[in-house]
Amino acid sequence: MATPLTSRARAAALRKLKGWRAVEDGDAITRTFTFADFNEAFGFMTRAALVAEKMDHHPEWTNVYKTVTVTLTSHDAGGVTRRDIDLAGAMDKIAAG
Repeated sequence: MATPLTSRARAAALRKLKGWRAVEDGDAITRTFTFADFNEAFGFMTRAALVAEKMDHHPEWTNVYKTVTVTLTSHDAGGVTRRDIDLAGAMDKIAAG
């Protein structure tokens, strides 16, 4: 099982990620991505889903038209782990195109 990051390690990791922030209780990280239109947003979700499946780490997310809000946490570890940071970084790269 993965180990949750300390608050210091989580803060350091978040400083390296664009637009991600800790949720209020600190047990997850979140980011909202805004795209040009629904097609671009759905394409992002499709590409991100393939990466998440390979990692066996699945996001909580919502999509409304051109906006995708993602929340990442490792439920089995009870908080944010390195897997969440890695998936967030991969999503950033996908969104950047």
